[in-house]
Amino acid sequence: MGSSFSTRLARAMRHWRTTAAVGRKAFPTESLGDLGAAITEGELHHRGEVRLIVENSMPFDAVWNDVSNRQRALALFAEFGVWDTEDNCGVLIYVNLAEHKVEIVCDRNIGRRIDSATWQAICQTMTQGFRRGEFHDSTLAAIHQVNQLLRQHFPAEGEAVNELPDHPIVL
Repeated sequence: MGSSFSTRLARAMRHWRTTAAVGRKAFPTESLGDLGAAITEGELHHRGEVRLIVENSMPFDAVWNDVSNRQRALALFAEFGVWDTEDNCGVLIYVNLAEHKVEIVCDRNIGRRIDSATWQAICQTMTQGFRRGEFHDSTLAAIHQVNQLLRQHFPAEGEAVNELPDHPIVL
């Protein structure tokens, strides 16, 4: 059973108010460059592929149809091919700015070695920082944590091949 009309309406309004300008304030161009550079640097030391997707607000139909942040993250994981890496070592960090929520989706090879509680702790690093307005620093800390986990469980073997773009995607 879905949420009530008033709950869906309130959620839709929150997403409608979270414009691209809100996204640019939270993640300005320079910050996105720094975050992409952190992904690039981390991937030199492990076989994983990290993608950061920041979504200012979900599409109206997704909000109205009660698509959860997790469902949206899974859809973007597929849409942007994060699952399609040689070692099945893709990780998506999904940020929903309208709701100040974070989801991490990892490919099956990573999921076998790193438990969901670890990913939830990284999400909390980000959401706690978001509450303080520290979008850049908390996201950078999370990227470093993800890179450290991947370096521990999937160290680089030989020359690193970059299978996915490192620059964050803003929707």
